[in-house]
Amino acid sequence: MKKTLFPTPQDAEAAFYEALTKGDLDAMMAVWADDDEIYCVHPHGARISGMAQVRESWRQIFNSGQTLRFQLREQQYLHGMMLSVHSVYEHVSVLGETRTRNPVIATNIYLRTERGWRMVAHHASPAPVVAVAEAEPRHSAKTLH
Repeated sequence: MKKTLFPTPQDAEAAFYEALTKGDLDAMMAVWADDDEIYCVHPHGARISGMAQVRESWRQIFNSGQTLRFQLREQQYLHGMMLSVHSVYEHVSVLGETRTRNPVIATNIYLRTERGWRMVAHHASPAPVVAVAEAEPRHSAKTLH
């Protein structure tokens, strides 16, 4: 199977989330680097290392039968010539589910290879739950002197 060329890390990231939304294992693995040093941490999961283990973890997720939708927010990028680190808030919803899920904070790391940008690490963790009182802006009285 010929891998797609991703000219930018943003192209690789778009393909990653498209594959995740479609549940397409081949498209998902086309985003990853061909390297046994790659790793992945799913929310509440252990670190999974190597091509075979990363592929198997995505196979299990896709075989769950859930259709996932993602909205990315608060993206931050640290971009160099050979490496790009993306921190995003993933707002995930499951098709047919009415409950609202807490966001997930994900760090995606891309490496420039001879065949374009490829993912080398994905680490996703649940975002801390912020109490409503903490999320609302505080209005305190101000005294001018």
